[in-house]
Amino acid sequence: MVTKRIRVYGIVQGVGFRPTVSRHAATAGITGSVCNKGPYVEIFAQGEEKCVKDFLERLEKKPPKRAAILKINVEDLKEAGTGERCEENGREKNISEMDDNKAAENAIKKKIVVYKDFQIIESEKTKGEIFVSPDIAICDECKKEMYDPEDRRYLHPFINCTCCGPRLTILDALPYDRERTSMKEFPMCPECAEEYEDPATRRYDAQPVCCNACGPEVYLTGRKERRREAITKVRQTIKNGGIVAIKGIGGFHLCCDATNEAAVGRLRTLKKRPAKPFAVMARNAEVVKKECLVNEEQEAVLDGHQKPILLLTKREKDVQSLCASVAPGNPKVGVMLPYAPVQLLLFDYDDGIEMPDFLVMTSGNTSGAPICRDDKDAVEELSHLCDLILSHDRKIRIRADDSVMDFYKGEPYMIRRSRGYAPLPSMVSMPWKGQVLAVGGELKNTFCIGVDGRFYSSPYVGDLEDLRTVEALKETIHRFQTLLEVEPEVAACDLHPKYNSTVVAEELGLPVIKIQHHYAHILSCMAENDWKEPVIGVAFDGTGYGTDGSIWGGEILFADYETFERVGSIQPFLQIGGDLSAKEGWRIAVPLIYQQIRDKRKTMEIVRNLDLCSEAECKVLLTMADKKLNAVTSTSAGRLFDAVSAILGIRKKSTFEGEASMALEFAAEAYEEMYICGRESMVENNDADSIHIDNNVVNESTLAASGMDCQIWTMNTGDLIAYLTKKKLEDTDTKELAYIFHKKLAELVTEGCKHTREKTKCSCVALSGGVFQNRLLLKLVEEGLEREGFKVLRHHLIPPNDGGIALGQAAYAMQYIRRK
Repeated sequence: MVTKRIRVYGIVQGVGFRPTVSRHAATAGITGSVCNKGPYVEIFAQGEEKCVKDFLERLEKKPPKRAAILKINVEDLKEAGTGERCEENGREKNISEMDDNKAAENAIKKKIVVYKDFQIIESEKTKGEIFVSPDIAICDECKKEMYDPEDRRYLHPFINCTCCGPRLTILDALPYDRERTSMKEFPMCPECAEEYEDPATRRYDAQPVCCNACGPEVYLTGRKERRREAITKVRQTIKNGGIVAIKGIGGFHLCCDATNEAAVGRLRTLKKRPAKPFAVMARNAEVVKKECLVNEEQEAVLDGHQKPILLLTKREKDVQSLCASVAPGNPKVGVMLPYAPVQLLLFDYDDGIEMPDFLVMTSGNTSGAPICRDDKDAVEELSHLCDLILSHDRKIRIRADDSVMDFYKGEPYMIRRSRGYAPLPSMVSMPWKGQVLAVGGELKNTFCIGVDGRFYSSPYVGDLEDLRTVEALKETIHRFQTLLEVEPEVAACDLHPKYNSTVVAEELGLPVIKIQHHYAHILSCMAENDWKEPVIGVAFDGTGYGTDGSIWGGEILFADYETFERVGSIQPFLQIGGDLSAKEGWRIAVPLIYQQIRDKRKTMEIVRNLDLCSEAECKVLLTMADKKLNAVTSTSAGRLFDAVSAILGIRKKSTFEGEASMALEFAAEAYEEMYICGRESMVENNDADSIHIDNNVVNESTLAASGMDCQIWTMNTGDLIAYLTKKKLEDTDTKELAYIFHKKLAELVTEGCKHTREKTKCSCVALSGGVFQNRLLLKLVEEGLEREGFKVLRHHLIPPNDGGIALGQAAYAMQYIRRK
């Protein structure tokens, strides 16, 4: 007979872990107990050695479907421990609870351990490593029950079990039990309580368990319809071309028929969103495959238990089910499958209404504001955008917008990390001890809490230009600190002095550490890959505040967790016009051309021939460039992409962030698909490999003539601009020039990394920043570096954009504490 104490760490709360342990114990023939301690699950297992061994194997190989075991500690007990159950006066008790101290002492001395059965012990609170489960999409078993007319949960909008349902978004505190969730407001009916307490059921110890008799209800705000009538009214409204706001697991969506051009166009008008793609929700995976190219890896994620929005390539066919205005001018569309029961009911219900296979399902918010989560917000912010608001009375504690994922080389490549993934921690095996808070960046904000080597990234918060989003950030930080039981020693933030995220950090009453934006990008890539050694970091994005007061964004850094050196950048240029220049690429293009030509008359002629702007606008820009009025020195790779898009006549302006750069990427990818991938032969005279860009480095006299000082390796993007401008004026194919830009820029990056390797002897490169959402550039850079013998680190489940920099800030702060 052996007794072992087993501690299991990871996502072991809210996933049916204790019931599964109990079933494994019964199968293996052991006795003992299991208890949720908060940071971990503690198991006492007693029986014959072979039975305990069998139990441990089952625990490791057959955990609950949604569990994520990070480690298991097993301890042999030679004596009865205080957690073991012994018999006193005919009643079984924990030794620590025995009334007679002498009896407890004798029990330990005699090694008396009486486990008559295997029991689930009431949750106990213990300090230690904490892992919070993300929200989990509806499982197949619950879906089947929901559509079974003989089942008591038939068409129940809140059906769930231990394998699915809300977790993070309803959680007040740990351990994860019903009384510490927003479900505490809904007492279980006798039938649900029986299932909850019966180890033989799928709802044994499932905290959000409920049914039509005892659970939350759906209703239309400001109207009388509830439950069934409300759902039917919503379905009819959508069918008739209307728009409905719908409350889900982590907030509201705005929904309409994605196959109805008039409905989608109306939503675009109301939301003032002329071109930015809408996410769509599909009835099932089969209809997705009819509209989009879906490989095996993508389908597994699309229909898995996280169900993010996947960016999928549209099929080429004469008749599309999705209307063109869902994602205008975009070869991809963001698609997800229903993950909440109420979303499934929108597609299939027993009211005789035939619904479309695709619905627009975009975040329910006004521009710049966080996603709405309660009736008050929805009525105030969404009423003018929709015809009905379908809500429910289960409170959302933490907002969780939908995650957005691309795929790169057969692997997930995260664009927005939120529902289904946050707050799963990134694990870094550095000798760090301490607690830190990183508030993240200004755009695409997420924050990160670091505890020793564990880094918990928050769900997506949003852009902090809107004070409502700032308040949402503050509230969510406070709730996370409570859930994770942390008291941060320092707050980390961006170097930019005027960011609202910086203000939030400074108001926390903690010592504040400011980290340069692009350095944080590189550290986030290092931390995600658990990389400990120095790297050459290539950080390409829109804008970031540099240590010299200029705008950075196309940088090569030599970095580790303690410090960095800026060793290279793209050629600096004048960014004129403030915030407007980030939206109108022609404002970047004109000074870039002028910088290369250095002749006003010739520049104006080129600008006229390219139809970049009016003559008056051109004169104003050139005058501002000469006098450096409302102008900053910039190395922004994002603005460089915008300028090239304008020069090539693809997009002169952007109606949403990244529009011009995306269009440039799509043009280059179309050319690559047509010519580089073997479908047709490239015209020999236009072969991109034949282009020579003056040794990839800018001559010092060129910089001096531009009035710009630069003591670092400078990639000669200026000559590349001059070449593209010349070829565009010669009517060279636009798509070909778009591809050449990507290819030559990738070569410039490779040369910069080779130069840095000669200087530093470092052969590992980390790629980060929002520009590396561009999969073509990522591929060309990665493959070019690998040909030169570099090891390349890139992102996977942490976004390369600003949604990932909080992880880098937190890693730096943890190292700062260590060396203090």
